[in-house]
Amino acid sequence: MTSSLFDLHGKVAVITGSSRGLGFASAKGMAEHGAKVVISGRKADACEKAAQSIRDAGGEAIAVPCNIGRKDELQNLVDTTLATWGRIDIVMANAAIHPWGGSVLDLQDETFNKFMQVNVQSSIWLTQMTLPAMLERGYGRFIVVASIVGLLGDPVSGTYGLTKAADMQLVRNMANEFASRGVTSNCIAPGTFKTEMARSQWEDPAMVEWYNGRNPSKRFGEADEIAGLAVMLASPSGGYINGQTIAVDGGHTVSFR
Repeated sequence: MTSSLFDLHGKVAVITGSSRGLGFASAKGMAEHGAKVVISGRKADACEKAAQSIRDAGGEAIAVPCNIGRKDELQNLVDTTLATWGRIDIVMANAAIHPWGGSVLDLQDETFNKFMQVNVQSSIWLTQMTLPAMLERGYGRFIVVASIVGLLGDPVSGTYGLTKAADMQLVRNMANEFASRGVTSNCIAPGTFKTEMARSQWEDPAMVEWYNGRNPSKRFGEADEIAGLAVMLASPSGGYINGQTIAVDGGHTVSFR
C-alpha cells in the first residue's frame, strides 16, 4: 500500500539558499518525494553542482542563481521557474544573512536596513510574486526558515533574532489571510546545525561544551534532520498546519538549563 501523505509529484518547489546546508537537504528531500526543485543561491557554480547531484540521483532540478536582497533577481528566479515548469506550488525561503552582531546601542541604520531587506522583505517579495497563482489553484505552501534566536533573547545576535521573529509574525499573518484558500504558511526554527555557516560554533571546543550542556540532545543537528519537516510542511500532510513556528533544535528552547 502506497501512501500519498508526503507525495509531491507534480509540484514545483523553489528553495532559496539551497546550494548547501539546510536548504540543500530540504531540496533533496522534496525531490526524493517527487517535487521538481529549483536550487538557488548567490553562486552559480555551487547551485549547478547541487542541482546536478539531485539529477544524478534521479530527481528533477534546475539551478537559478539569486541574491534574495535584490528584487529583480527574485523576480528572475520566479520567472525562470515559471518559464521552465509553468507553476510554483512550494516556496521555502531559507536564505538569510547574519552580517553583524552586537549591542542594540551600536546598531547602525544601514546595518539594520540590510538585515530587514534581506531577511524579511525578501520573503514578502516572494509572497507577492508567488501566492496569487497558488490561491488561484487552491494549493500552496510557503515555508520560512527562521531560527530559535527569534524565540530567545540574545545580546549579540539580537538583530538577527529580531528579523527571525518578524518572519514568525509574517507566517501568522499569512495563515490568517490565506488558510481558507488552500495556502499554508509556516516557519521552521532551527537550532545550531553542523553546516558550513555554523562551522565556527561546532569547531569551537568551548562552544561545543556549552551547547552540549545546554541542549537536551547534547549534540548539534545534522542537515538531513531538517528535511523531513520541510517535506511534511510542503506536502498534503501539512495541510492543517498553519501559522506555526516549529523548532528543530534538539530541545534547546524547552530546556531551562
